[in-house]
Amino acid sequence: MKKYLFESERLGFRLWEDADLDTFSAMNANSEIMHFFEKLLTREESIAKMDQMNQLFEKVGFCYFAVDYLPTGELAGTLGLNRKDFPASFTPCVDIGWKFDKKFWNQGLASEGAAACLDYAKKIGLKEVYSYASSANTASRRVMEKIGMHFLEEFEHQELLHCPQLQPFSVYKIRF
Repeated sequence: MKKYLFESERLGFRLWEDADLDTFSAMNANSEIMHFFEKLLTREESIAKMDQMNQLFEKVGFCYFAVDYLPTGELAGTLGLNRKDFPASFTPCVDIGWKFDKKFWNQGLASEGAAACLDYAKKIGLKEVYSYASSANTASRRVMEKIGMHFLEEFEHQELLHCPQLQPFSVYKIRF
């Protein structure tokens, strides 16, 4: 039985394990899943992301967690918190973000998991959380609204200017 840091009704949040690599790497190499991300990731880049997240958790108590679908125990994706410090009017900040394997889309899991993650953020003492996505990513923007975040502004992501198809971005915020 896996030990979870916290759970929602259908999702378990935990640190990354070696056994997650095949599923996580396949997600990161899938052009449909990665449509609103900068680029597809290699297996080596996926390993680095997993290691980076576990190290971040050890340092600050949060990260983009590995998220299991509790009814089956499968890795469904990633959802969690991270520090952002790219040039923007709202940075530095802590953001909430998510990415799910396609078979888990359109089931309300991102909203359910994000709400649980915001509860976790409150428990560890965060006072506010931001989230941003390409303005064209209406699904993620809908999740932000469902979990009580409020639209702040559109912005040009300075570190992603080489990805004009993703610009502009929309940023949302919630205060506790």
